[in-house]
Amino acid sequence: MARINTFNYSVKQGVKNIHRNRLFSLASIGTITACLFLFGIFYFILANFQHIVKDAESSFGVTVFFDEGITEGEVQAIGDKIRARSEVKEVVYTSAEEAWDTFKDNYYQSYDELLKSFGDDNPLADSASYGVYLKDISKQKKFVTYVEGLKGVRKVESIESAAKVMESANSFIAYVSGAIIIILLAVSIFLINTTVMMGIAVRKEEIYIMRLVGATDFFIRAPFIVEGALIGLIGAVIPLGILYLVYDRVISLIMQKYAILASKIHFLEVGDIFGGLIPIALLLGLGIGLAGSYLTVRKHLRV
Repeated sequence: MARINTFNYSVKQGVKNIHRNRLFSLASIGTITACLFLFGIFYFILANFQHIVKDAESSFGVTVFFDEGITEGEVQAIGDKIRARSEVKEVVYTSAEEAWDTFKDNYYQSYDELLKSFGDDNPLADSASYGVYLKDISKQKKFVTYVEGLKGVRKVESIESAAKVMESANSFIAYVSGAIIIILLAVSIFLINTTVMMGIAVRKEEIYIMRLVGATDFFIRAPFIVEGALIGLIGAVIPLGILYLVYDRVISLIMQKYAILASKIHFLEVGDIFGGLIPIALLLGLGIGLAGSYLTVRKHLRV
């Protein structure tokens, strides 16, 4: 019962402290809101970029060609070794006949006379290949090096530049977002520190009387810790609400304005992206509030 009363008292006093120091409280809430709003924007970009990269990886394959005169058994053996690799998602075999049929459909549809000149010959007789699709495009270089060393492999074709661009862009977005968020987190903690410190100054005489009547350290400190936690949670809930309203509209607008993207790029659904963002944002907000208030109480409220 005593613990419940202490908790209720701490919450009430925490709310009163926020009200007493409205300007500093609003500044702290505003900074945390801005911080977590930007965090949410970067989270959207990073999560969708990684999602798009995952989709794109399925279209960026590595093509493996074989030595001339290789037997079917040797081709099968190469295929077995490739499939055994942990980074391999799918392996598709294309025979020389299928390669020639595809080539004819793409380039010789309007040149029947020219096609007839080939007769039954297949100019791509040595073009049988494996199309290999990886789970992670960043592992492409290592995989290509491995396949090039296999006996019976004549040539390996890959789009290495695409892999590098995707990997670099992913890292760049992560580093930039991380740097900006760390700076804003530091500012948020500083403002909460100032807000709680003002609360301690305002209640200086009250705290002195509480000490005289034998109030415990926890009883005196708890309202200020709660104050910081409430500021952090409020600062997290506000941007989540704004981001929820903005995200779906922005994605819909992009799809309408750039209709050509609709068939090529698929963004994450609202439910999918907020399922991860909500707990992260709430924990960040709570963590910022608790860290700022705890550091202040420990430094300025010696009981």
